[in-house]
Amino acid sequence: MGGPMAAALHEAGFDVAGFDVVPKLYPFMTADLSDREVIFTVVRDAAETDALLFEDQRIARLPHLTDLVICSTLSPAYTRALRGSVPAHVRLIDAPMSGAAIAAQEKRLTFMLGGHPADLDRLHPLFAAMGTRFHRMGPFGAAMTAKVCNNLVAASSTAATRTALAWAAANGLDRDALLKLMHDSSGQTWFGSNFDTIEFARDGHAADNTIGILAKDVAAALDAAPEDADTALADALIRTLRNLEPLD
Repeated sequence: MGGPMAAALHEAGFDVAGFDVVPKLYPFMTADLSDREVIFTVVRDAAETDALLFEDQRIARLPHLTDLVICSTLSPAYTRALRGSVPAHVRLIDAPMSGAAIAAQEKRLTFMLGGHPADLDRLHPLFAAMGTRFHRMGPFGAAMTAKVCNNLVAASSTAATRTALAWAAANGLDRDALLKLMHDSSGQTWFGSNFDTIEFARDGHAADNTIGILAKDVAAALDAAPEDADTALADALIRTLRNLEPLD
């Protein structure tokens, strides 16, 4: 996701420097971020965020850093706690996005935004270069709560659609016929209606792929659950996603 997002900013004329521990074929990749003022983080989880911000790369301590934009989907509690670890002069914005890699490549991501309105106004041209829909959810941390709730629903439709397709195939039903039916009926979902263009639609679970990330996101959503919440659905979703096998 981060590569296409940075490419969109670069194409829009912004001064972009990209960093990744794995070399990528972009002209703006660099190992030196010391002159950067605005940083977007697009890594997998809290452990990678800690490594990026405070441990291996120590990006939170860059000398010219003014704005830190957290785009990864993380636990809401972890996200809010960043305020106590990031230097006080650095403005924090949480900006998780939706739309998968295809939307990043086509510059039509949906962003959920949390932060001070003036900061969101100032950075809007950057978001506009990468996306087409922007939802301001409240102060820093609010966007992450919104994102994990959104992804709980997305994971539900993914798990349900994949389960339905597997059961239908076992009974000799044509996959495309069922997908067309669901698109035109009460079973319509983003996942089912875009099955042929979603890059992970046929994948089985692996720790390093999008199905694995969805399972991780449901676990992050549990962080937003009230103390007396019924978490049976979220627990079942994690189990179902982790047990998904690749589709032919």
